[in-house]
Amino acid sequence: MLIDFFYTLRDAKIPVTIKEFLTLLEALQKQVIDTSFDDFYYLARITLVKDEAHFDKFDRAFSLYFKGIQAAFEQNGTIPLDWLVQRMKRELSEEQRAALEKYGYDKLMDRLQELLKEQKERHEGGSKWIGTGGTSPFGHGGTNPEGIRIGGKGGNRNAVKVWEARNYKDYDGEREIGTRNIKVALRRLRKFARLGAAEELALDATIRATASNAGYLDIKMQPERKNNIKVLMLFDVGGTMDDHIERTEELFSAARSEFKNMEFFYFHNCVYDYLWKNNRRRHAERFPAWDILRKYPPDTKLIFVGDATMSPYEILQPGGSVEYNNQEAGAVWLQRFTATFPKFVWLNPEPAGVWQYRQSISIIDQLMNRRMFPLTMDGLERAMRTLSK
Repeated sequence: MLIDFFYTLRDAKIPVTIKEFLTLLEALQKQVIDTSFDDFYYLARITLVKDEAHFDKFDRAFSLYFKGIQAAFEQNGTIPLDWLVQRMKRELSEEQRAALEKYGYDKLMDRLQELLKEQKERHEGGSKWIGTGGTSPFGHGGTNPEGIRIGGKGGNRNAVKVWEARNYKDYDGEREIGTRNIKVALRRLRKFARLGAAEELALDATIRATASNAGYLDIKMQPERKNNIKVLMLFDVGGTMDDHIERTEELFSAARSEFKNMEFFYFHNCVYDYLWKNNRRRHAERFPAWDILRKYPPDTKLIFVGDATMSPYEILQPGGSVEYNNQEAGAVWLQRFTATFPKFVWLNPEPAGVWQYRQSISIIDQLMNRRMFPLTMDGLERAMRTLSK
């Protein structure tokens, strides 16, 4: 059955060879892994993919070919997955939503610990236990203004915490852009200067010097004219940003083309005490935010890119991150970045028409001193003008 898998990888433009495929088959024959779907994934990747630049292509091809097969493998975890099988979703009116209890961050976490000790079976459609399709703050597929999503996919995008290990992928900086409009908008920010050794012929100066020298040639040289702008881009990745990957990749690719002095880092939802450059190694290769604040000069142009869609706790509450217990609130770090780099903007791929309905967007916009712009051509041009002032 793996022959078709081999051709699926080839169709995905992954340079896998027959020799590598035979190595995978030999490893399976000698049972170097247990009967685990995850073990097979890592074995296939390490034998078939020799360049980590192709990991994202491999993940897409693997998911396409083996779609649904993971259900055949046993799943283990603290919370049995059969508790979380979604059989019902409830549609609530605005009045019903407003009546739902808000625990508050600390009380919410304490209540979860109590339920983990008390609950012994699956629940659905209720308002108390960890389950699906109800109004309980714990589980998925239901409705609650402040909940902890456990299993399943998010729908309302207001979870305080997310109980799952999530993998994000790097934005593709080599992506081909269908239009040149993004590049044109970014060029408004470029600032050229002549720095360095005099290696280029200064034609106008040579003509003037020759004329002043009674016609005897007097060659003048000048440094090459280069774009002197320095740009630091911080990209939100994963979660709700998955809806905006294509447009964000276009922006990323255009920025790398236009700005030679550009640095970038990733964050998830809000900036905290560390960032990263490689999403696959984000837990192992972290860059302390303090180091980034000290490394780049104050005239660096700072550009945040994110949908600012999250629980307000992630911005305002210490420990509010969905992934770990941050010591200081995200708002504190946002203020440090904007104070260090006075020229800053926030680009938001969410349509501007929905901003007023999301509390977190309003909070971020205020922290950005109303320098949030939609990721549209008009928004890009306005953002670049703001950075150029």
